[in-house]
Amino acid sequence: QVQLVESGGGLVQPGGSLRLSCAASRSIFSRYTMGWYRQAPGDQRDLVAAITSAHSTNYADSVQGRFTISRDAAKNMVYLQMNSLEPEDTAVYYCNAQGRTVFGDSREYWGQGTQVTVSS
Repeated sequence: QVQLVESGGGLVQPGGSLRLSCAASRSIFSRYTMGWYRQAPGDQRDLVAAITSAHSTNYADSVQGRFTISRDAAKNMVYLQMNSLEPEDTAVYYCNAQGRTVFGDSREYWGQGTQVTVSS
């Protein structure tokens, strides 16, 4: 069974930093594109950052230069380092995995989410 388990959220002051972690099932990690999405109350869930199995990255314009996504194949982990946090970054952050099975079928998985609150 595929599982994505996030950790690392919390309350931080503006200008501060947090690192989110996502533990993924070994069965998918090596082949799937991993990403972080976020959703604020009343808003849609939007992509924050993504990283392919080849370590190619993609960022939302609003976090470019402040956030860094990375993955560790040895630990089946994906991270989101968030610096210079702003109140607008407040949201529930979700870990996401997208890819295909060995039979070519598309699959997408989500974690349970972790709350990030940026406030003084």
